[in-house]
Amino acid sequence: MEKHGGDGGGNGLRHHAIRIPLTAAAPAAMEEDSAEPNVSLREKASKIISVSTAAYRSKPGSFWALLVLSAGAMLTAFPASSLLSRLYYNGGGQSKWILSWSAVAGWPIPALLLLPCYLLLDGASPTWPPPPRLCLWYALLGLLSAADNLMYAWAYAYLPASTASLVAASSLAFSAVFGRLIVKEKNRMGLSTVNAIVVITAGVVIVALDSGSDRYPGVTGKQYALGFVLDVAGSALHGLIFALSELAFVTHLAAAGSNDGGASSSRFHVVLEQQVAVSLSAFAFTSAGLAAFGEGFGAMRREAAVFRAGGGGKAGYAMVLGWSAATFQLGVLGATGVVYLGSTVLAGVLNAVRVPVTSVAAVIWFHDPMSGFKILSLVITVWGFGSYMVGHSGAAKKTSRDRSRSGRQTMS
Repeated sequence: MEKHGGDGGGNGLRHHAIRIPLTAAAPAAMEEDSAEPNVSLREKASKIISVSTAAYRSKPGSFWALLVLSAGAMLTAFPASSLLSRLYYNGGGQSKWILSWSAVAGWPIPALLLLPCYLLLDGASPTWPPPPRLCLWYALLGLLSAADNLMYAWAYAYLPASTASLVAASSLAFSAVFGRLIVKEKNRMGLSTVNAIVVITAGVVIVALDSGSDRYPGVTGKQYALGFVLDVAGSALHGLIFALSELAFVTHLAAAGSNDGGASSSRFHVVLEQQVAVSLSAFAFTSAGLAAFGEGFGAMRREAAVFRAGGGGKAGYAMVLGWSAATFQLGVLGATGVVYLGSTVLAGVLNAVRVPVTSVAAVIWFHDPMSGFKILSLVITVWGFGSYMVGHSGAAKKTSRDRSRSGRQTMS
């Protein structure tokens, strides 16, 4: 984030938005296409590569490194966390509150990463203690995160992991909608976005219509329906959390920006600070809920005594919950980093990309049934994601080309 002296309204703050090289290269390449229709394909590719390289060099290497690491964390840790949730139930775990608690029990992990960030990143300094208004903001995000985790815990109790991940693909639609409503300047909604929302929603409906083919033994129709509804609700809340987190970066953490081009990467420690505060808040809410409305912490000992997964017993129980906490925190850290460096919609897109990874892994590890309807839903989900990417790239090309033409007219 950085201050600028343009003639726009508002508080004069601008949040860094990601511009991937292909998008940055596209306007120049398209203008060449219209001006030189007979240019060979090799020459076109060469021009695109050269302009892409220039766009890549416009950002410091640390920016791209952090973005790749954040995206990689989302695409690996979140699927692992989803599979571990299903493994917890398969191994004999029954408490939704305990599973929700384990997700946020790993809050010390980002806290431990803060110290090396302060030592190694240039210009990184603690922004603690946060102002009262920001504390309330963190508490709100923590409460929403605790509710989101509980919804997903209920969903995985009654749905196969492959089905739950397919339904969770709806988070892309919710991320696009909430991103547009809450942080308008960075999350535009065009025809491709609407098309992706409709297509992915159709995929979710197909899964709902095929609910009888993959129901676990002992799960009633009402329980399956409850898991389905809570999965959709959790996906909606997930998209809302993405948008509110971006709004927190844009509005409340604007003072952490600088005027250099690498402000986003050099101030990446604010991502860790926000995650520590939000996760700690969610941990407090979930701990209170487990003590008041759940079975209490004593239920962990009872479950561990009869646990069957991960080698069984207390060791297997601790391993499953421990890895669940670690993978969830790494996934959230990656998602928060993508929101900070990119946007809410980019985080929603990557969240949808993990759907086929989780679905295929669930079929292999847990032997989830994969009916024709679920395969069709998976194909439709990937189609919707691809439609969004193509349309979003085209919209970015047009916007950049219009800005370039406007700049040339101003100079002339």
